[in-house]
Amino acid sequence: MSCDQTESLLKKIIRKIGQECDAQGQTLSETLVAFMLCVTRLLDTTNPSLSTIKMQVFFDMNYASRAELLSEQHRVLEGKLAPVVRDITDSHPRVQAEMESVYRKIVTYVLLSSGLGSPTDIEVVREVTAALQSVFPRTEMITFISLSKKNKEQQLKNLAMLVTGIRLYNKECGKGGSSIDDLPAILNEAIPSATQTVDEGLNTCHRLAHQYTALLESMQEDQHRYTQLSSFKLNEALFNVRQYEAFLYILLSDAITSAQEVEKMNVQFAATMERLKNTVQNKVSIDTKEVFPLFVVLSNLWSSFQDEILLLSFLTNMTNNLQQFSEIQSQLFPEEVLTSLLEGVTVKSDEERIRETMGTRVNVSDFKNQEWLFPETTDNFDQLLIQYHGFCAHAIGVKGLTLPGNPAIGILKHKERCYVFSSKEAAYIFAQDPDKFIQLNVEKAREHAELIQLLELCHQFEYLAPNAQARNADKCLMKPTPKRDSSTQTDTHILPPTIVTSYEWNEWELRRKAIKLANLRRKLTHAMQTDLSHMRRENSTQVYLPKDVGTQTKRDNSSDVPRPQVFLGGLRGGSSPTTHMVKVDLTRAVDET
Repeated sequence: MSCDQTESLLKKIIRKIGQECDAQGQTLSETLVAFMLCVTRLLDTTNPSLSTIKMQVFFDMNYASRAELLSEQHRVLEGKLAPVVRDITDSHPRVQAEMESVYRKIVTYVLLSSGLGSPTDIEVVREVTAALQSVFPRTEMITFISLSKKNKEQQLKNLAMLVTGIRLYNKECGKGGSSIDDLPAILNEAIPSATQTVDEGLNTCHRLAHQYTALLESMQEDQHRYTQLSSFKLNEALFNVRQYEAFLYILLSDAITSAQEVEKMNVQFAATMERLKNTVQNKVSIDTKEVFPLFVVLSNLWSSFQDEILLLSFLTNMTNNLQQFSEIQSQLFPEEVLTSLLEGVTVKSDEERIRETMGTRVNVSDFKNQEWLFPETTDNFDQLLIQYHGFCAHAIGVKGLTLPGNPAIGILKHKERCYVFSSKEAAYIFAQDPDKFIQLNVEKAREHAELIQLLELCHQFEYLAPNAQARNADKCLMKPTPKRDSSTQTDTHILPPTIVTSYEWNEWELRRKAIKLANLRRKLTHAMQTDLSHMRRENSTQVYLPKDVGTQTKRDNSSDVPRPQVFLGGLRGGSSPTTHMVKVDLTRAVDET
């Protein structure tokens, strides 16, 4: 259905409701009717489908992976420290009082960067100042000021790590660190507690999912049971539990990863601290090349402990907030109601269903045009991407059930996608016409919108594909654009001036000097000496000898052309009555002139 058709249908529905209200004597605007329809739907607390969709939206908007969460946390920390860093790197103290002020700012930066104590605690400030003076005395402020901005920032980070390592070592030796919490001990207690909370939620999900599945199967087998249970929203409740279960598995995986990381860091931290103690051993003078790297390692490990604290807090909040979306189960199916409905019904767990089908397998010879995958014939069998979140591809569209698929039966590869089944019979039925059952699953998702995300069917709905791509691409659209202030300074004269006074840029001036030098080489120098000047001084005179030069720039030339002369005879007449004129050319030739 197109957007225009959908909008037209909604307007007809709203108009029809308005007309019915008018018939009952209540005149309502169409806007109010549409608003009340939306509000009534969103405020329905007895609809498991709506609760599932709310859960999915909440998880998509709030969940972040370890890398994303830590990256955002580090970005926020750098933003908070940026003003302090800018004050330190942009300052150019000249007198002692100004240098003392910059040094105090460095102490503040080191304290804030490490996160070990408050800048308002005098005892903590004194401890940080003493640790900083041991690696960066005030006499080195002159050298620090002469560094470039980038080098200053790097040295600040190095100083913060060194001071943090020194404070952690002093705490281990009992010489300070009273304000430093024991993060390893806190994590060792908090992670099992968080994992236990998630496990309890998963156990509840498993129990409810198994019970709802058993009730739905009994409805399909017995018409009386169908009449009895048709009023209950068992399918929607089952989808709600399965979605909650999927999200809890994600959080449990993150909690297990955190536990593994903390265990490794505990070993590294203890080994580094022991090595540092053996290196120091009450020595008066210690080579910095030996202890400074160990201090840096301690600081990095402690920063990792702080990151794990943040991750654990995030996982705990996500677990607590997700729980509100599953409370509808207890409202729809109280314990006594559910117990009465399950009388005479056999409840099977997912593990029991898989164990029942472990001995069965698809016979490949029964299918000519279908590709089946098995553990012994397929590389990386456990890493195959299974469709429908690992649920049986046949039971979803036909029965409306989310039964766990058993890969041991055989994985059907159809159009580059893999499907699993809950039984051998379901696999055979599905393989006869896969496209038909895939379309049935799509129709089931149209009927229950929460299945689109639960079964990962975004690729089947074109208008949801861009949203799925944006969500899977590391949530690049959700991240804020990083911003920072920067400045650039260029020295007026980097090198000392080297001005050449004899330099001449004018080409014609250079030519004039060259002609002058060439002309002097052709001159003669004459000297004379008289008796009066003998043994007194030398006189010399240089003259330019006159030179007569003639130049002819004009040439005179002439030419004579003969004048034409013509004689006409016989004009005076004669004895004859007629006159005869004779014309004679007397002009001389050109060569005769």
